[in-house]
Amino acid sequence: MGRRVVITSFGIVSSLGSSEEVILESFRAGRTAFALSTFYPELPVCPVEGFNVRYYTGPCKELRYLNRGAQFSVASALAAIKHSGLGKDCLAKAGLFVGAAPNLDIGGEFPEIHDGKMDRDDLQALWILRFLPNTAASLISRLTGIRGENMTVCTACAATLQAIGEAFTRIKAGRLDLALAGGGNSSLSPGGLLAYKKLGALYSGEKGPALAMRPFDSERGGFVAGEGGGFFVLEELERARERGAHIYAEICGYGCSLDAFGMVAPAPDGESGRAAVLSALGEAKITGSEIGLISSHGTSTILNDEAEKLIIESIQGAGRPPVIALKSWTGHCAAACGAVELALSIILMKNSLLPEIRNLREPCSNKIDFIREPRTASFSSILIENFGFGGQNCALVLRGPE
Repeated sequence: MGRRVVITSFGIVSSLGSSEEVILESFRAGRTAFALSTFYPELPVCPVEGFNVRYYTGPCKELRYLNRGAQFSVASALAAIKHSGLGKDCLAKAGLFVGAAPNLDIGGEFPEIHDGKMDRDDLQALWILRFLPNTAASLISRLTGIRGENMTVCTACAATLQAIGEAFTRIKAGRLDLALAGGGNSSLSPGGLLAYKKLGALYSGEKGPALAMRPFDSERGGFVAGEGGGFFVLEELERARERGAHIYAEICGYGCSLDAFGMVAPAPDGESGRAAVLSALGEAKITGSEIGLISSHGTSTILNDEAEKLIIESIQGAGRPPVIALKSWTGHCAAACGAVELALSIILMKNSLLPEIRNLREPCSNKIDFIREPRTASFSSILIENFGFGGQNCALVLRGPE
């Protein structure tokens, strides 16, 4: 049967805030951070304003080697540990699972490249660390004392949710008793925005920044890039009870799959994504009809929303669980979206709040209960879906604390 795994602490850095109180206020007031990019004035973005990683780390010379996404990872990881009540003696044997994305701030690191020559007098000796995906894990380990099993996951927009799922499987199987899992990402640099712009994935229409992100709407036209990070302390249930830890939620099921279809476009039939969702539901021993809330991937792109619509329609059954799309509030945090949305979902479950899908005027399906007006409603289970470039699919099922 396997052991039970619970979340006993989490840290989040997001455009909606970095504490439960501020995030709830943002949801209730309809406050977001959408604005036009300073690099490409035609592109809306959703930044984390006023972020300073030193607020979390204190003096730390290694910060010079962290790209912005890695800074979000380190900050949210330290916040999760701070609120957990765990000391370094407990953390030594813990696992560390980090979702990461490539650093696309190439122009920021190498402003001038001539004939392929990048060397210059002021280039840092360890500049490579800003481009290695495991740099955040290395610094988190040093700052927290974690020395156990570890993994850095780079599965695009599924990365952080998959990192959390992998930590869950290790604890459930008895290989670990305790793990720290999550990650961070930022694509708001000129290189990051250019990559998605050339791909044609970003919204570039005439609607203002606050109206551009519109998951599942008939007028959707691409996503708005966001940024942020989230980390979670995962523990075996009895261990958590013995130390009197606060339990936010129980992870009950995890599934992942590959599309075997395209490098960037999802398989249009959604079948592999559906398989990941059904795997998570099956492990949790719950049906789609019984799930209390679906936190959708909801990218506001034509292809992703259409495929996900088919997945939700096929698994929801007669129960028609309500569906939210948190990227309509935060923008698309890419590799960090799973961790950010998991943290937000836990806060929403704790406070019985269902935020509307912003800008959803003409839903692409009348068979799905998309949340179009904010609701106060209690729910005790959540299905979280993430689908990334390369056909990387991931799903996680949570239940509220007993």
